[in-house]
Amino acid sequence: MAKSSTCEVNPLSGTLGAEIAGVDLSELGDQQFSEIRKAFYRYQVISFRDQDITPEQQIAFATRWGTINVNRFFRPMDGYPMIAEVRKEPDQRQNIGEDWHTDHSYDTKPAFASMLYAKVVPAVGGDTLFASMCAAYDALSDGMQHMLSNLTARHSSRHVFGYSMQDAESRRTGRVVNPDQAVQDAIHPVVITHPRYGRRALYVNPDFTVGFEGWTDEESKPLLEYLYQHASHPQFTCRVSWAKGSLVMWDNRATWHCALNDYHGQRRLMHRITVEGEPLSRDVN
Repeated sequence: MAKSSTCEVNPLSGTLGAEIAGVDLSELGDQQFSEIRKAFYRYQVISFRDQDITPEQQIAFATRWGTINVNRFFRPMDGYPMIAEVRKEPDQRQNIGEDWHTDHSYDTKPAFASMLYAKVVPAVGGDTLFASMCAAYDALSDGMQHMLSNLTARHSSRHVFGYSMQDAESRRTGRVVNPDQAVQDAIHPVVITHPRYGRRALYVNPDFTVGFEGWTDEESKPLLEYLYQHASHPQFTCRVSWAKGSLVMWDNRATWHCALNDYHGQRRLMHRITVEGEPLSRDVN
């Protein structure tokens, strides 16, 4: 436990993640926000319990971090296009975000951060796992780090949100929309230097990375599969258990996440906001 002048920071694991206590996000002062920001850059995932905030207050908290990215593919909350609904109804089998991924890596300026606010949670299950791509990179051999530092990778939204996924339950039930807008392709360094705090991180993910630039998909697959297996090792991860009123925020440049789909027959509803980021580079400018 690390105690500051206005809030308490409790790590969730030895690698990443912290729960912050003593904070009311509906009336957040500048000093508390400064301490929250420091904790976020240190732990990459931060969690707040027992929050009672309005959509306007969630939007206000998000805009303190940057410009909000209006999601193209998730159905928005009625009257609040900046807030995307992440939902699963009791009769649905598929959830959203079940595979390891990082949000918006298919954009040329990938999202800096995302936050989920829990409105309805199952009685048991529905946890979210996070993995540190900084720790995953640090654990690679010098030779592997050197080889990856010279590579770039292709990322795309087409195979996840496009017409090829039209038969998926999330598409049929209207939870995921606008397949005609799934036209994003981007190329990013495989190893990035975080633009806000300088740590190196592995930047590929199982959902949106298609292959290495200049390599075929078939050539890319064995190395990508190795990196995916390596980066998801338990020692790089933490686990967040949700309760109604929890708000969790994570750094898309430095983490992966996946939502566990172990609560069939129960309802889960989250309000998600994503914050815009900067272009990615290998080196700090």
